[in-house]
Amino acid sequence: MKQFRILAIATAFFIGATGFMTGQSKVAHINKQELIKAMPEYKTAQAEIEKLGKTYETTIQTSVKELETKLKQYDAEAASQTNEENAKRMQEVEGMKQSLGQYQQQAQKDLQEKEFNLLKPIVEKADNAIKAVAKEQGFQYVFDSAMLIMAEGKDLMTDVKAYLKI
Repeated sequence: MKQFRILAIATAFFIGATGFMTGQSKVAHINKQELIKAMPEYKTAQAEIEKLGKTYETTIQTSVKELETKLKQYDAEAASQTNEENAKRMQEVEGMKQSLGQYQQQAQKDLQEKEFNLLKPIVEKADNAIKAVAKEQGFQYVFDSAMLIMAEGKDLMTDVKAYLKI
């Protein structure tokens, strides 16, 4: 009877310890931003965004120079023009300034939209790779280590890069 009791207690401890171990979650971490920046698609997208940004910047600089030239011309000619003509010219300049401001805002909006559209599939690809590697290795949770204060789980960066072949 005593041996049965010891065996029952040992079995209970074993079952409890096994349950405790299975209750523990496998946790890993990865710096998702670092992964995305390492992907070749990201570098291509960044180059495209920079090219578009430079195009907008060139157009804006050209418009600013035109505006400055017109202002200098109008200032130089102001004394020889009528008040009505000077007022008309100032309205024209104000209209140009307003158009330039609207163009800058639209350019910024277009750039942000282009960046979002280019990066969305890259982020999705990174997410899918992280999920695939985590599932393959039996991890239940993967945290972004860029937001963690302390990371003690496995770092999946090397494995996910290998999965993506980068």
